[in-house]
Amino acid sequence: MHGFHGRILTVDLTRRAFAIEAADPAHLDAYLGGKGLATRLLLDRNPAGVDPLAPENNLIFAAGPLCGGVAWGASRYGVFTKSPQTGFYTESYSGGRTPQAVDAAGFDAVVLTGAANALTALTIHPDGCTFHDAADLAGLDAYATEDAARERFVLPRDDAKRVGAVVIGPAGENLCRLAMIANERWRCAGRTGVGAVMGSKKVKAIVFQGDRKRQAADPAGLAAHAAAFAKRGVETKGVQVYKAMGTTMMVGVMNAAGAFPAKYWTQGNCEHWEKISGETFHKEHEVKAHACAKCFMSCGRMAKLASGRHKGLTLEGPEYETIYAFGGLCMIDDMAEIVYLNDLCDRLGIDTISAGNLCAFTVEAVSRGRVDYPIAYNDPDGAARLIQDIASGTGIGALLGQGIKVAARAWGLEDLAVHVKGLEPAGYDPRALRGMGLAYATSDRGACHLRTTFYKPELAGMIPPDAVEGKAAMLIEFEDRLTIFDTLILCRFFRDLYTWDELTQVIGLTTGLDASEAALKRRAAAIADMTREFNLREGLTPADDRLPERIHREPLPSGKELPREAFDAMLADYYRLRNWSPQGVPTGAADL
Repeated sequence: MHGFHGRILTVDLTRRAFAIEAADPAHLDAYLGGKGLATRLLLDRNPAGVDPLAPENNLIFAAGPLCGGVAWGASRYGVFTKSPQTGFYTESYSGGRTPQAVDAAGFDAVVLTGAANALTALTIHPDGCTFHDAADLAGLDAYATEDAARERFVLPRDDAKRVGAVVIGPAGENLCRLAMIANERWRCAGRTGVGAVMGSKKVKAIVFQGDRKRQAADPAGLAAHAAAFAKRGVETKGVQVYKAMGTTMMVGVMNAAGAFPAKYWTQGNCEHWEKISGETFHKEHEVKAHACAKCFMSCGRMAKLASGRHKGLTLEGPEYETIYAFGGLCMIDDMAEIVYLNDLCDRLGIDTISAGNLCAFTVEAVSRGRVDYPIAYNDPDGAARLIQDIASGTGIGALLGQGIKVAARAWGLEDLAVHVKGLEPAGYDPRALRGMGLAYATSDRGACHLRTTFYKPELAGMIPPDAVEGKAAMLIEFEDRLTIFDTLILCRFFRDLYTWDELTQVIGLTTGLDASEAALKRRAAAIADMTREFNLREGLTPADDRLPERIHREPLPSGKELPREAFDAMLADYYRLRNWSPQGVPTGAADL
């Protein structure tokens, strides 16, 4: 089939063996690859109720049908598994240039099953998998691990035209349930503990290499489309803003909207926001735009600190979400300290959103006398100490490393903890942006902002933030289109450029399949139902599609609130429009 490699690689880590099989053409047609294909594989291959850290939990890597070609925004790979942080379905994505190598290995999906008996590295190439002993990499941080992997595990083959590595840091080795998978130092499949699953399989690093290319249905037409797409897109206001400021621009936007979570979810803005704003960051430090492969957005920030005790520290970042987590929830008022904590998390291999939430939660636990630990608000040293303890499983870090649900239960603070399904929200307070409350609650992987990016229409005036009527319908429209993004594994920041019409064109030119808007919406609905089926099989109940009660009970100081009745009305609409039962169980094709 056009647009696909037509092959799936299964690596049995227990037996140190692999098998290459043909991908089912019906699955490629129905699900288009990426998230759709991986979700089908998880449903078919994962034992129901499996422990996320058990050998039988499959860990799947996939690049989408646009990766490696001329389409813009498609240099991304996805990781799919059952999350050790939530116990439910998860997906996590990363960009950079490594996705080009993941794709060049020549598989629509790479499935890791079983577990090695000692620390191992893998090289995935067009002929399958080569296993390497990696005991001497134990304890190395993610940066050093990636350097070692690229130096030692790239095979001297003629087909090694594209090479990339994905790795875990110490947190993943220690089975910390907020551990991530990293590539190119600062690019990360960050959320829901996918790094812990890789660590449970005793895989420290995976090198992807190859020269395979997908064959497009209409190569000339696809190239012409990509050229016209770039010409139209590069001068748009959104692209220019991202290129100038990256996601750091959102600090000012969210504080102005009163939706910037601060002081562990008690405030919608903070007085020091200008100190940690994108404008101040660019003014006080050396910051340049940086792009993934096949991207004219250049939203990344290559930064070198020009002052302070961490002067000279260089990294790509921080993203808005890291700034909110440490600068808002933890009330740290120095961007250089936030950059330092970002670098520490990246080295140890920990998700910054969860890390910042857990640090602020611990501050509150200390203030209530539930735990004794040297940490306070605006305390970067205390946060750094706690992050290191979480990564190493030392002291209270061993408890926090099991996730906020476990820690909240142990400390008797379940009414305080802010999460959905065990995953902490991103930096958009649902009391100010009610649609984000619905997005957090209904997301398959927990309190995720990326399944819908619904802050976009609420902030842009497409629908009032405090509206209830019509919100579920618009959210589903966004969710369905972005589900197609995830089958292709497109970057979210191209959401304003890849309209339904653009998706129809690029998918048709790539695959030759029916890619009309109606056909794509049917696929998106089928993938939503399939993912829901996975979660229901793993024990999901209606109570899991809820926000923490304190979000309904405690208005923000501004008076903005999300009453339980308003949320319940939106959720009921969402279930109805998805053609799910009042308990959230799929009953047939979605009503679109």
